[in-house]
Formats: sequence, C-alpha cells, structure tokens
Amino acid sequence: MNGRPSVLFVCVHNAGRSQMAAAFLSHLSDGQVEVRSAGSAPADALNPTVVAAMAEVGVDIGAEVPKMLTVEAVQASDVVVTMGCGDACPVFPGRRYLDWRLDDPAGQDLAAVRPIRDEIHRRVRRLLDDLRP
Repeated sequence: MNGRPSVLFVCVHNAGRSQMAAAFLSHLSDGQVEVRSAGSAPADALNPTVVAAMAEVGVDIGAEVPKMLTVEAVQASDVVVTMGCGDACPVFPGRRYLDWRLDDPAGQDLAAVRPIRDEIHRRVRRLLDDLRP
C-alpha cells in the first residue's frame, strides 16, 4: 500500500453489511482510508432497518445508495472485504482479500440487526488497526 490505503467492502445487495462496514471505516479513519462499497447484485435502496441500526450509534447512512461492483473498484483497492458474495468478486494479484462471514440483515428486525452491526464494528476496528503504520 502506497500512501492512503483503500478498502472495498462487497456484499450481494450493497444494502446492509457492506454499507455498515464502509460507514464505520469512514467514520473511524477520519479520512485516512479511502473507502468503497459495492454489491454483486445491488438492491434499489438501503435496508431501512440497517439505516435505523446505524443511526442508533450516531452514523447516518440514509443518503447512501447501493452500487454495482466493478473491476475498476477492485483494482483500485488495496484490501477487498467480501461478505457473502461468493465468487462474484474478481481476484487480482497484489490485493489483500478477506471474507467476513456475517449474517445477512435482509428481512431481519432491529433486534436481530444490532448484533450484526456490532460485529461489523468490531471487525472494522481490527482492520483499521492493521492498516495503520
């Protein structure tokens, strides 16, 4: 990694897990990390329960929109974190790939989304520690 590290979070719909992870990393890194998120089959909008769960911890993702995973996004990232998207993510040499197995918040109520959010928060903190020199 040269200069500011870049991280791409990928899940299927880019409406829950990857959006939470990207928001946490953006918030915690204070601009020290370039953060992207995308989905292999993006939804039309963010999961409203995920938006509510993030608002509970002071992180507003209400204006975010799901984005399509592109080869360019993967190539531009130092670290690619997948969350349940299987083989949909292209693999390029020189990138670090992590696969975070996390429950999908789709169709879950707020009580079920909170532990997913909290686990993502813990993992993002550990990732940020790894990225800092």
